[in-house]
Amino acid sequence: MTSTRIRGDGNRERPGGGEDRYLDEHDEEAISAAEAAREGLHQVVALTGKDPLGVTSIQPTDDGWLVGVEMVEDHRIPASTDLLGLYEVELDMTGVLLGYRRTRRYQRGKGDGG
Repeated sequence: MTSTRIRGDGNRERPGGGEDRYLDEHDEEAISAAEAAREGLHQVVALTGKDPLGVTSIQPTDDGWLVGVEMVEDHRIPASTDLLGLYEVELDMTGVLLGYRRTRRYQRGKGDGG
């Protein structure tokens, strides 16, 4: 396996030259909130194939991170009638996907109270 040094990574190396996981001398490192948000978004898009609108929330848990991601469930014309979904993505401390689920489904513009 080849490794690539990434600027700003100190002595950490990425396996395979481009994967998203870091290797450390002892173990994988815990990821930051920003990294967890990006990873949660990436994982749910890869699993569902749906178009993401963005990360709506991020919170630490005892075991890692809980990331809220808003997705377009169904594109409609006009776009103001699109169906959106809110997904909860659970990651461990290193960014590995533990699970995800859709928690809400609603029409664009009617997400809160409608």
